[in-house]
Amino acid sequence: MEIANENKSVKAADEESQLEQQLKNIFANSEIIPVLRLIRDANLPDWWLAGGAVRNTVWRHLFPDNCSLAIKDFDVAFFDKNGSRDGEKLAKKWLCEQLPFVEFDVKNQASFGVWRDWHFTFTSTEDGIRHWLHTATAVGIKIDDEGEISVLAPYGLSDLLAGIVRPTPYCAKAKAAEEKGQEFMAKCPALKLALS
Repeated sequence: MEIANENKSVKAADEESQLEQQLKNIFANSEIIPVLRLIRDANLPDWWLAGGAVRNTVWRHLFPDNCSLAIKDFDVAFFDKNGSRDGEKLAKKWLCEQLPFVEFDVKNQASFGVWRDWHFTFTSTEDGIRHWLHTATAVGIKIDDEGEISVLAPYGLSDLLAGIVRPTPYCAKAKAAEEKGQEFMAKCPALKLALS
């Protein structure tokens, strides 16, 4: 029984590794690379570009003829336990000065839960992203000084790369997740809706 479970784990890891490479290939020559480099240069601790910029880039790549989802802004999530909202504002100001025609939404996940309605705190950037509305939105990427792309995907990449709109476990009953999901489907009819 242990060998069968071990084989399943190895197979799942291999599949996830293939999905990660597929995601990296999508972004390797994308218009987002200069934005990733700029965010990297902001030197934010434990930063990731996540949310709609990642999700919509992938879905437009997968469904080029039938997806009108656009990048509204670049969601930059980071974690600075000792930071404040002022740090978010300074980082956003600097990023916007460098790319004045691009909108950035910069959030310190350490303070995010304090001023949001739910009033609980996150323990890392990954913990914050894990609480986002959909599994396909809860994916982050970043780039290092050598140009290597890293991926953060608390729920894996299968939903994102299969065009599946699924609420995260934290948002399974959230009205906002349902409403946003319907918006995605209206703009990208090739997507598939999963209720859990």
